[in-house]
Amino acid sequence: MAEILSLCKKGDRLAQKRLFDSLASKMLPLCKRYMGDDQSAQDVLQEGFITLFTKLDAYEGSGSFEGWARRIFVNTALMQLRKQGTLMEKGIDNFETVGTEDSRIAHNLDYEHLIKLIGDLPPGFRTVFNLYVIEGFSHKEIAQALGISENTSRSQLQRARMLLQKRLKEE
Repeated sequence: MAEILSLCKKGDRLAQKRLFDSLASKMLPLCKRYMGDDQSAQDVLQEGFITLFTKLDAYEGSGSFEGWARRIFVNTALMQLRKQGTLMEKGIDNFETVGTEDSRIAHNLDYEHLIKLIGDLPPGFRTVFNLYVIEGFSHKEIAQALGISENTSRSQLQRARMLLQKRLKEE
């Protein structure tokens, strides 16, 4: 990987293609989790690679390159969601609270179906859910990244979980 990165930094197109090929299949599902649809995910993937290649000199070689790249794609998705103005949902208080006793349903789901359910969440819920549950961000980190309060982050996460539980129960 170090050789490919070195060549990419020098502008070698073949090395850039190899890097794209090795990362695209990992980053597209990440983009889709945030964006919710294939076309928007493809757009974010493309923008993410432009940013990655532009900022490649900033990668110092410490830590995982894939982790560094992942952060770029998450930030690219967040910027796109901010531009769309769909990040935080307002007025989504009319769904019922579903108790956690039905959380055992989740154990019978396959990965693809669960990802689809997450992708179908409203953008604000989906974003906080992804950042907290999948990426491992703290509420403080989410609040800073999204420009919201920690309490809003917690609320969005709780609502996302309740909505997922409701949809699981309906199935």
